[in-house]
Amino acid sequence: MRRVRAWVRDLAMGARFAVTGGRRGWTRTILTAVGVGLGVCLLLTAASVPHLLESRDDRVEGRYVVPVMHGEAKPSERSFLFAETETLYRGDTIRGTVLRPDGGRAPVPPGLAKLPGAGEMAVSPALADLLASPEGALLKDRLPYRITATIGDPGLVGPSELFYYAGSASLQAASSERSDAFGSPMGGDPMNAVLLLVIVMACVVLLLPVAVFIATATRFGGEQRDRRLAALRLVGSDRAMTRRIAAGESLCESLFGLAAGAGIFMLVRQLAGSVTVWGVNTFPSDLMPNPGLAALIAVAVPACAIAVTLFTLRGVSIEPLGVVRNTAPRRRRLWWRVLLPVAGLALLLPLAGQIDMNDSDIASYQIVAGSLLLLLGITALLPWLVEAVVGRLRGGPVSWQLAVRRLQLSSGTASRAVSGIMVAAAGGIALQMLFTSMQSDFMKPTGMDTARAQLFTSAPGADGTTGREIIEKYAATKGVTGVIGIIEAYVEQPRSQRTSAHRLPGAGITVGDCPSLRELAKLPSCKDGDVFIASKHGKLRPPDEDPAQPGAQVDLHTRYGALTRYGSVKETEPELWRIPATAEAVDTRTHPMGRMDITGILATPSTIDVSKLQDATTTAMIRLDPKVPDAAEYARNTAAAINPVTDVRTMQNFERDSRYSSVRTGLFVGAAVTMLVVAASMFVSTVEQLRERKRLLSVLVAFGTPRATLSWSVLWQTAVPIVMGLALAITTGIGLGLALLRMIDKQVTDWWAFLPVTGVGAGLILLVTALSLPPLWRMTRPDGLRTE
Repeated sequence: MRRVRAWVRDLAMGARFAVTGGRRGWTRTILTAVGVGLGVCLLLTAASVPHLLESRDDRVEGRYVVPVMHGEAKPSERSFLFAETETLYRGDTIRGTVLRPDGGRAPVPPGLAKLPGAGEMAVSPALADLLASPEGALLKDRLPYRITATIGDPGLVGPSELFYYAGSASLQAASSERSDAFGSPMGGDPMNAVLLLVIVMACVVLLLPVAVFIATATRFGGEQRDRRLAALRLVGSDRAMTRRIAAGESLCESLFGLAAGAGIFMLVRQLAGSVTVWGVNTFPSDLMPNPGLAALIAVAVPACAIAVTLFTLRGVSIEPLGVVRNTAPRRRRLWWRVLLPVAGLALLLPLAGQIDMNDSDIASYQIVAGSLLLLLGITALLPWLVEAVVGRLRGGPVSWQLAVRRLQLSSGTASRAVSGIMVAAAGGIALQMLFTSMQSDFMKPTGMDTARAQLFTSAPGADGTTGREIIEKYAATKGVTGVIGIIEAYVEQPRSQRTSAHRLPGAGITVGDCPSLRELAKLPSCKDGDVFIASKHGKLRPPDEDPAQPGAQVDLHTRYGALTRYGSVKETEPELWRIPATAEAVDTRTHPMGRMDITGILATPSTIDVSKLQDATTTAMIRLDPKVPDAAEYARNTAAAINPVTDVRTMQNFERDSRYSSVRTGLFVGAAVTMLVVAASMFVSTVEQLRERKRLLSVLVAFGTPRATLSWSVLWQTAVPIVMGLALAITTGIGLGLALLRMIDKQVTDWWAFLPVTGVGAGLILLVTALSLPPLWRMTRPDGLRTE
């Protein structure tokens, strides 16, 4: 019981030291609380990620439209036709759903009180703002509906999402689907092992710097505290009592930090909806920390603060007057610092070749432990390296000597200030190497020829005459320099030539002008009235396998080609057409979309009545004038005017896997937030160091030292640990990256992947140094000579 009372008394005394001591004491406590609070805020944000993802998934699933199978797609009082649309507007994706109810009891999507009527539209708040702004004037032509409602939060993925529901009386079954419900679990395949590896490493890389900075923040005011504790030893305090007092002081400061972190988190939470990072934003209600993780943070942060404080008090406990006399610190030992990265590599190297794209599980704990040991090895090695190097530096300008001497006396403080950036940079280098080497597995070449066309659109179900009108409208659009416009259908041998019960052999027929046909086949010459037969290498197949033969007769109406409204088929009357005997066999050409080359009959417009084609599809591949601003937007507006549900695709050389893209986006968002917190924490740390040296700096100025010299000394004092720290980060990052690549059996594709990451890290440190100059000049005023 006596021991408990002693603990309580000493902890309370330490807490009093944290909140008393005049302005210097409060300043130290506030700096520590802010530094710890920034880290706690990021940890609470990370603890909110599971709830955030679950909430977003629930809203996506809630508005998912459940399609009814074709055979059951009959109208009822609860059914409705729907067509999902997606369009780009100046780089932003706008999604929507066009609806037409079959009866009076059709379900209402989440976020709405009722379905929009014909010609009406319900929009998200962000889309409403865009349409009401001058920037959205061109978009209004693409969405020719009257806004009658705003979609509530339950119907949106995020507050900045551009989404709408529109009612249309002209929506047809041929271009839409039928449903009778909203909301369905959207199950998917499990995440493959390579992406799991990236996610695990991202968690380590993003959260470890936060832990390092929290540990650094708990050591703010270390020199002042050590002098005070040394004085306590001098007046009779024993080692145990000194440690308990120091623990109480750190405990109090860490509790203030927890409170500050919770307050900052609540502020960030309220601002979350108005901030978009890498295209992602969220509702404030989504940022809800997991209770278990929040409790762990509340316990781990004070425990970390106490552990770090006790670890740093070894010298003070052994020699009470050591700090006052500023005796030389004990030389740092190297063996245990090297042991950390060696142990990390020992855990990671046995996993070489153990992770495959087809797997869905990895040795997560082993990878996390190995990565943590390797990255923590940097923070342990840097103080030893800085001490070893600066101990041998001599001479140079006055600013250089001031910086070197300060590092010789206290290199640990400077090393800790850059340790968080080092860990983030090393982890970022490893992830960058991993991303650049594996992106070929998630980025597939499309084969599209973007030099021949930039937009692709297809309108199924239109008759041939309508198809020609569609192509002409695209050609007349502002900013369009050319259109590869074709009408595609399917033909068969005449039914009178049937020789078996099997389906009659058929062929494709493509109608277009000569410039369009030249994009599909190698034509020797072409004029309106010509017909060609395209095949591989220009060789015709046997007549019993392919009806596309010169002089042959074909049926433009396939026997079972026409679909009824409910998905069944009906036999149609024959419509015979004879291929001219002069039709020439030609070789195919690579399709602009990179898909299978078009074979069969190629006909110019005057040779066939396109209105007789059955179930024709009109395809337009559009060339844009790069000199016309918003040329693509004008083309999309034309497509929407033709049919509101027309899909216009942007042609691109590569297609990226959506899961890879989402993981990469999440990593960039986390890295951006982590870097901001790291920079803010580092600025607080730098200001704290200057505050500790305020009186010394004022004395130097009073004796005639120019402020420029002091500014350069601060820069050199930061630059020396930076250079060595980034060198360690590059070495460790490349080593970790190589270990990760060996796990997935990949080779390094970019040895210079460290340049962007180290550049950002160095830039942040230089920025923080520049921001610290105004406080430096303020602290070197004559009133800094005052003491209490």
